[in-house]
Amino acid sequence: MARKKKDECKSIPGWLVSFGDLMSLLLTFFILLYSMSSISLEKFQQSIRGITEAFGGRTLKSEKKIIKGKNVELNFPMYPKIKKIREVRKKLNEVKDMLKKNGIEAEVISHGSTITLRLYNNNMYPLGSAVPYKKTIPYIMKLCEKLKETELPLKIVGHTDNLPIKSSEFRNNLELSAARAIYILRLFVKCGYNPKKLSAEGRGEFEPIAPNDTPKNRAKNRRIEFVLDLSV
Repeated sequence: MARKKKDECKSIPGWLVSFGDLMSLLLTFFILLYSMSSISLEKFQQSIRGITEAFGGRTLKSEKKIIKGKNVELNFPMYPKIKKIREVRKKLNEVKDMLKKNGIEAEVISHGSTITLRLYNNNMYPLGSAVPYKKTIPYIMKLCEKLKETELPLKIVGHTDNLPIKSSEFRNNLELSAARAIYILRLFVKCGYNPKKLSAEGRGEFEPIAPNDTPKNRAKNRRIEFVLDLSV
């Protein structure tokens, strides 16, 4: 009995076909995005007129006002520019490193269209006080100098742990956290940050990032957050 001839070429794996389709769709998607980066009003007018006439409609009288060859750049505010995000993150990381060298723990957190610089209060404030240690104020001013270069809206948010406050000046942790945020806001105004782009809030113990069950965890919850809005 004659043997069957072996196939000269092996068949393509099934997954390779799906992968090729996926790459083609991605390429088409990016070409579409690029084509939408600007609109030619003249071509847009011609397209609308063609569709209107195809369905038996009338040509718009105002179409003559469109300037030939004029392009309109599209702006998508919901997608912050990548370059801006990188620049802001670089500045915040520089500040974070500077603060850590001087004993103030900090970290940078990105979430959606915001970037947050989180400073932990352990070496920033005396217990129950809204005024930072004198040695930390120059670092806060350096932080302001860096952040005001971004020209972005900034929200300063104060947080505490859940231990009851013992102070004649503040009735509870909520008042203390708000006072701390407002004090830093005033320092930022003094250093030249645009007051119209500044806001301050106190959250007290109501937004912990760790359980308030150990001294180490409570130290994490005592913090000041600088939230930059990149969506503008």
